[in-house]
Amino acid sequence: MKVEFDVEKAVPRTMSTQHPDNVNVPGWSSGEVIDSDAEIFETFYAFDELGCQEVMWDSEGKDVDTRVVRKLLNRYGSFFSGHVLGRDVFLTYRIPNPKIELVERKVVIETLQNIPVAFDVASSFYGRDVAPIFEVILPFTTGWDELVTLFNYYRKAVAAEDMVLHGSTRVRDWVGSFKPKSIRVIPLVEDYGSLLDVDRIVKPYIEAVKPESLRVFIARSDPALNYGLFCAVLLSKVALSKLGMVAKEQGVSVYPIIGVGSKPFRGHLSPDNVARFLQEYRGLATVTVQSALRYDYPVEQVKECVSFLNGNLPNGEAVVVLDDEEAALRGVLAKCRRRYEDVVELLAPLVNGVAAYVPQRRARKLHIGLFGYSRCVAGVCLPRAITFSAALYSIGLPPEFIGCHVLEDLSDKELDLVLKHYVNVKYDLGVVGGFVSWQNVNMLLETNEKVAERAGADPGKLKVALGKVLGDLQAVEEKFGVKLGPLSPNQKRHENFANNFLLAWLEGEDDEAKKALVESAKLRNCLG
Repeated sequence: MKVEFDVEKAVPRTMSTQHPDNVNVPGWSSGEVIDSDAEIFETFYAFDELGCQEVMWDSEGKDVDTRVVRKLLNRYGSFFSGHVLGRDVFLTYRIPNPKIELVERKVVIETLQNIPVAFDVASSFYGRDVAPIFEVILPFTTGWDELVTLFNYYRKAVAAEDMVLHGSTRVRDWVGSFKPKSIRVIPLVEDYGSLLDVDRIVKPYIEAVKPESLRVFIARSDPALNYGLFCAVLLSKVALSKLGMVAKEQGVSVYPIIGVGSKPFRGHLSPDNVARFLQEYRGLATVTVQSALRYDYPVEQVKECVSFLNGNLPNGEAVVVLDDEEAALRGVLAKCRRRYEDVVELLAPLVNGVAAYVPQRRARKLHIGLFGYSRCVAGVCLPRAITFSAALYSIGLPPEFIGCHVLEDLSDKELDLVLKHYVNVKYDLGVVGGFVSWQNVNMLLETNEKVAERAGADPGKLKVALGKVLGDLQAVEEKFGVKLGPLSPNQKRHENFANNFLLAWLEGEDDEAKKALVESAKLRNCLG
């Protein structure tokens, strides 16, 4: 089986996504929630104004317009006449995973069937054959067989133009030919085991399909929610290392994508950290430019950031994780994960109680699948990563610090290994250290009974959780010499709003609580 696309085609460097992590509403949106019609303009805006080279068109967990190509070319024909869709700028579908999203799995069929329709529309617009969409992202990929199944379904069921319908009449005689004949499948790898063993997913797929190149999407946000900051960073480093080795072993170009938000917990790609980010995550071809980066910073700063990324990606080869290092890292990861889960399990009711106050920024629908729409960690259900982070930042307990007491459990050799492969850990923790509110930590401890009642939590378990969080904060100060708490005027204002939020939340003053949460988010340039 041969994928028909030209391997020399430029791989996009910057992928604009629809992640709802922005606090500010863009001026072109008619309401606080960006809906599917506004996302048509947003796609054009990402290309034309910001300089992003790719847009993820996301049908996972939300309704999207399957006629996006027709509408883009009709509304913004002048731009797309000079920037060919599928050659100069790119639109890439993310579909639900049929194995997980049982209610949504036929959305996959609907989405894939639209790819040949988009081909016909674009070819008519350009006057020649143009494939505006030819890649599909499969979330939560855990096995190579899922990729082959998707690849073959499109080839055999969607592009089945030779199927006989009646007599000698074939599908192509009735509705015309189907192009492209095949699609590129991009695995989105998200869970602990799959990130550690990403080569076991990628290598068999390469052997089965024999593509000349492959893009692989490494999740960075959900692993942080599920396993904590240290695990999320280290898992991504192991995955990038293994992808580099697979490329050399198989003689196939592998182009890693990483999905990152603007604060350290979710990846730390922001206009004021872009150089450090590229230093931290070596071996990348593409990065996501999420909503907070696009709308919570001055537009000129955003454009400079996107331009810098476009000019500096790919950023070299991934740092190789040696076999003995990987064996040691697996032990470190197990310790980090366990410490994180110990805290999250007890803290979940408080997080969920606060999460209800985080404003929506995208029109989304309920997920019914492996995790439901929320994510389940250590047996408890939590909101999605953005809302989870927003809830904790809003009460002055940045999620980066949860489970950091593990630093006390690591040997000197293990800690040195962490510092080798998480280069900017001290810097990252220092950046968010200014959003720690000791006043709120003390208030939560002193009013534990009331907090528990408000959150619907067990007072004893909540008290233990807060004690563990206190230990996490102290461990960072002692091990890394990082002073936590607000230092700059901006951070002090953030603490004031975090104090106001917690007081209003405790008193059930919903409107005041929501206002304080939004104002604090504006000061840190993201919801979560």
